[in-house]
Amino acid sequence: MSELIPAPRSVVAGPGEVRLTAYSQLYADTATEGVGHWLRTVLREATGLPLHEGRELDDTDGDGIGLQLDPELGPEEYRLVSDSSGVLVEGGSAAGVFWGAQTLRQLLGPDAYRRAPLSRDRAWAVPHVTIEDAPRFRWRGLMLDVSRHFMPKDGVLRYLDLMAAHKLNVFHFHLTDDQGWRIEIKRHPKLTETGSWRERTKFGHRASPLWEEKPHGGYYTQDDIREIVAYAAERHIAVVPEIDIPGHSQAAIAAYPELGNTDVIDTTSLSVWDNWGVSHNVLAPTDNTLRFYEGVFEEVLELFPSEFIHVGGDECAKEQWKESPTAQARIRDLGLADEDELQSWFIRHFDNWLTARGRRLIGWDEILEGGLAPGAAVSSWRGYQGGITAAQAGHDVVMCPEQYVYLDHRQDGGADEPVPIGYVRTLEDVYSFEPVPPQLTPDQARHVLGTQANLWTEVMEDHARVDYQAFPRLAAVAEVAWSALPAPAERDFAAFEQRMTTHYRRLDALGVAYRPPTGLLPWQRRPGVLGRPIEGAPPNV
Repeated sequence: MSELIPAPRSVVAGPGEVRLTAYSQLYADTATEGVGHWLRTVLREATGLPLHEGRELDDTDGDGIGLQLDPELGPEEYRLVSDSSGVLVEGGSAAGVFWGAQTLRQLLGPDAYRRAPLSRDRAWAVPHVTIEDAPRFRWRGLMLDVSRHFMPKDGVLRYLDLMAAHKLNVFHFHLTDDQGWRIEIKRHPKLTETGSWRERTKFGHRASPLWEEKPHGGYYTQDDIREIVAYAAERHIAVVPEIDIPGHSQAAIAAYPELGNTDVIDTTSLSVWDNWGVSHNVLAPTDNTLRFYEGVFEEVLELFPSEFIHVGGDECAKEQWKESPTAQARIRDLGLADEDELQSWFIRHFDNWLTARGRRLIGWDEILEGGLAPGAAVSSWRGYQGGITAAQAGHDVVMCPEQYVYLDHRQDGGADEPVPIGYVRTLEDVYSFEPVPPQLTPDQARHVLGTQANLWTEVMEDHARVDYQAFPRLAAVAEVAWSALPAPAERDFAAFEQRMTTHYRRLDALGVAYRPPTGLLPWQRRPGVLGRPIEGAPPNV
């Protein structure tokens, strides 16, 4: 019980245990049937026990599991009681019950995460305990970049399961970038026919001389997206799509050259970018571009029911706009001061467009430059300052500063670290992250929706590399986002590390290729592949 991750608010242990047997039943009331189906499925796989469906809560007496709502609890709050009556998980909503079911799975031990029973003879027991728990933040997320390196659908579904096991509830799906367009748009088929693949791929940092000389690509059909969204919803995870504008758009321009600055360069000569970094090929600020992307977002809104739609808005190179007569005419006609205000105009257009359709825009912190509509939100990635500015101006914020939660940054300073990128960010560094900066008043702090980890995949060519960068640090992010931890200086990292000893066994059962605490394994190395390590501590900005 002391090995739970993320740490619950309150745990009171008692003597005894509930022994699950072939006669145990699982009861779920009408509002929790979906959770009951999920729990029965995973526990049947792991234990081999039938866990027959109980018709009423009394059917679980002594050796069964009950799931039901308690309207007195908060939406994601739960209470788990294991005693002589059996196991009862109650939540303020189906989501709360689901998070309680995740805790129940942890209480059964690491082998509860396997897909088949290791033995038909072993005993399965839940210790007598009362756990009361609720999340600190409503936004507990993971951003996965599938543009730089495509992750097939089954890999995405696997990551949704890993998120659910850590009580993470927002999947930020980075679907478009210079290096690939990953979502089918029926009215613009060349976005995937042309934009979803590249001829070759840089291997390592962009300064590396190495190339993988074969095509790389892939995309999700609209039915794939519907499946991913439905699979996430069953696990009480919201999927927030990101369609990057007006920068990070070379793949789209390669597919439809008229979207680019045709009065500056020959956009018909562009291909999907095969290198890393920030491409100078950005969208032209024309009415045609606006109508094109309105069509894209119309299909995106049909596929994703999420409150928020992410539009990127970061790292938009301005060189082409400075040279473009069309862009300069637009600046003059709108009475704008410069190209930075032109980008703000572009973002505000889609801010208003999404607001009119009942959705909320969210973008990286560059979108603050030039002003936002009242409902827009900010992903603060360059540090704390963007989030502070946004919250002080009354905008909601997701705190995800690269100095703490960019999991593409290396985990260790050793020479064997594979393709080392950025600062050393250890498990302890991530555990010390505090999403609410002290500069905010209590009223301003309420605008901090939560936090998320970001996984940029330039140097993660397969799921094992993604696993290595994500874990075990994503477990620390999960606890920071869920648990009511003390101030960073007062956090007990040694106790967290001790709890991780059991959690590593859960990750083993789930087949996660994490970085072991004792150091990387021989096959996790990438000798001779150039990275971009940055020495010293990151700036606290």
